[in-house]
Amino acid sequence: MNKLICGVAFAVALLAVGAANSQVYPARPMTVVVPYAAGGPTDVLARLFAERMRAFLGQPVLVENVVGAGGAAGLSRVVRATPDGYTVGIGNWGTHVGLGVIYRLDFDLFKDFEPVALLPNNPMLIVTRKDVAAKDLRELMAWLKANESKISVGTSGVGGASHVAGVFFQNMMGARFQFVPYRGAGPAMNDLVAGQIALMVDSLPNSIQHVRSGAIRAFAVTARARTALAPDIATVDEAGAPGLHMSIWNGFWVPRTTPKNVILRLNAAAVDAMSDPTVRDRMGALGFEIPSRGQQTPEALGELQRNEIEKWGPIIRAANIKAE
Repeated sequence: MNKLICGVAFAVALLAVGAANSQVYPARPMTVVVPYAAGGPTDVLARLFAERMRAFLGQPVLVENVVGAGGAAGLSRVVRATPDGYTVGIGNWGTHVGLGVIYRLDFDLFKDFEPVALLPNNPMLIVTRKDVAAKDLRELMAWLKANESKISVGTSGVGGASHVAGVFFQNMMGARFQFVPYRGAGPAMNDLVAGQIALMVDSLPNSIQHVRSGAIRAFAVTARARTALAPDIATVDEAGAPGLHMSIWNGFWVPRTTPKNVILRLNAAAVDAMSDPTVRDRMGALGFEIPSRGQQTPEALGELQRNEIEKWGPIIRAANIKAE
């Protein structure tokens, strides 16, 4: 009898543990880690998603900015978190492509993260302070070349998309500029508006409102087609810098060994946000382009990241871009 009682008690205990482990996710607030300063496009995107995901998941979704080392500090915060789905990292081309080429990281961008969802992307704009005396991109390039020793170009960080695109732009002209790395696109834009730097190749969401207000000037969009948000801005192909194409894609990642069911739940929340009419309208107004439904999967994000590293890694190394 005693053995029977002990056996029943043990079974009950196992069931209790199983019930606790199968507790509906999420059961408490979660955090989205942004590896850039507040106010930049990645931060804006994170907050848009956090607001909608809170309604879908039924728990608060907090946004935490962890800045430093071109985004490595934020990624380190995620990779060291408990793999339970309560710490999610948002990243982009800069953190999950450029960063791994330029920095010697103590974690692996593939092995130590699990992709969750591909998020909206955006093209970039070639923008300058408002007092630059050029009517179009060709005149701008002539002015930049003539004044290259005086030109300072702002970037969101060493090796980020804005840096790499800026290097391509200067190489296309045969010029050499001084690149000024900032801790995110937001602070860099503040200095461009203030006239402290001359130029940026910046994400459209971070620039477009300043372009519309007249605080800065836009000369071209780094895409094959004009953007619906600013159809009056010519493409680089039309304006005189053919082939200068770059799009900043974004994504969610979690630490490796995060349970598959948790990843799928997070993916469902992200997909729901991208299908919500209000969120879509807000993202469209900021210049974000939503990927097709088939591209919103964890697998699609992982494949895109791998392909982009294979494409851009050799180019970044050839340009000798290194962490300072």
